[in-house]
Amino acid sequence: MIPRVVVEADGGSRGNPGPAGYGAVVRDPDTGDVLAERQAGLGVTTNNVAEYNGLIAGLEAAAELGASTVETRLDSKLVVEQMSGRWKIKNAMLQPLALRVRELAQRFDRVTYTWIPRAKNAHADRLANEAMDAQAAQAEGRSGSRADTPAAEPVREDRQESAEQRSPTRWTGARGAPTRLLLLRHGQTPMSVDRRYSGAGDVSLTELGARQAEAAAKRIAAMDDLGESVHVVSSPLVRATQTAQKVADALGVRVETHRDLRETDFGEWEGLTFGEAAERDPELHRRWLRNASVRPPGGESFDEVHRRVRRACTDVLARHGGATVVIVSHVTPIKSLLRAALDVGPSLLYRLHLDLASLSVVDHYPDGNASVRLVNDTCHLT
Repeated sequence: MIPRVVVEADGGSRGNPGPAGYGAVVRDPDTGDVLAERQAGLGVTTNNVAEYNGLIAGLEAAAELGASTVETRLDSKLVVEQMSGRWKIKNAMLQPLALRVRELAQRFDRVTYTWIPRAKNAHADRLANEAMDAQAAQAEGRSGSRADTPAAEPVREDRQESAEQRSPTRWTGARGAPTRLLLLRHGQTPMSVDRRYSGAGDVSLTELGARQAEAAAKRIAAMDDLGESVHVVSSPLVRATQTAQKVADALGVRVETHRDLRETDFGEWEGLTFGEAAERDPELHRRWLRNASVRPPGGESFDEVHRRVRRACTDVLARHGGATVVIVSHVTPIKSLLRAALDVGPSLLYRLHLDLASLSVVDHYPDGNASVRLVNDTCHLT
């Protein structure tokens, strides 16, 4: 157990947005000795997102060391003022990052946020730049491997033009190249056939569900504005990964999984129908249908799902900024992603219907704006 530590954190982007990375150092406050270092590239994102990620990494390292009191030192006035509660956090990309900082801060007896000049944050700054350098070297290596492919450059130009054409910047005021999220609900399962609550339980697709996933995969692969870089990120639950694999196979990419994209944990209602849950816990069920903070017995509230899904969204945008990302998930997580993009309250959860294997589309911009372009489309299933 270490009673006190100092966390120095920094983040940066070469362009705003641009290739980004962060660095964090944990020091003994009395001797100045370095106790831990953290650094990583973040893909393409903004400077502020990188600054927050540096702070998160530093706090995580301090928690691993068993510190009880943390003094954080950053050269980002915005992060210091926001985490000190003096400035509001209006940017949708920063809100889940700030929430993660607050969650980490609860692990300590005391956390303070101090602004320091950049010159006094040289160690963390160096780590952030090293991370960006390593990221750039990896990207250059990948680019070099593609350069031997005939006609590679013209294809890239055509796709960039399509990405620009799809951007509704003229009427939304959004700026920068968007990250397009294709939100795909998994195909049919035995639980969905019987209309039973299916959350943390791991069930497979039915034969029809597999055909639905294949149809969605063909639809997505045939899109002419996917862009040069496409990724598939899935909930870790089997019904989602089976659907995601169909899409990944059609696109020639691999499936990544993200734990925070899993469905709501319905607790003791898992496997029950709506009527059975209402009969079992009538008053609780009625409150659950009206209040997103209410949990099913032994389960998870919609508010809790919303918070973790926003963390997942932030992670995806940080790692795959400017690309197209197919997110394969479930009803509540996809509703939460649409809710966050629309910047609306939890009432959307109760008023929006999403069909099996339905597709929704959201563009996220580096300046924090978002544009919902499609909701619950199932034309590929007809």
